[in-house]
Amino acid sequence: MSLTVPASLQEQARHGEIDDTAFLHCIRTSLPYAWDVISGLITTLETSGQEFADNQVPPPDEAARGQLLRLMASDAMRGTIERHYGVMLAFQNCHRTAVFHPGAAAAHASFISPRSQILNQRPELLNC
Repeated sequence: MSLTVPASLQEQARHGEIDDTAFLHCIRTSLPYAWDVISGLITTLETSGQEFADNQVPPPDEAARGQLLRLMASDAMRGTIERHYGVMLAFQNCHRTAVFHPGAAAAHASFISPRSQILNQRPELLNC
């Protein structure tokens, strides 16, 4: 299961849309490692003055890797984070996560290119 959803949020979803704040709270509490990676990158992006910030440190264990994969594989989770923080997210391999300023279209396009994916390959990432 991707998220641990409180009964009250399940009920709210049955009767209509849920707001981003409630969904973000669900993500944060369900996927704490992934949340820490993304929120840390957002903080780095905001303070660095760079077009993007990325994480190249492998997760400490498979549970943490699973959290990151679940968050990045979900259009709903990614979209909510992108809307709330005004960023674009990108992902390579099994852990290289990046956060981009909205105006960094060229840097984003480069990061998500097949060339970049190939250049980011390393033998230790084959079965991550």
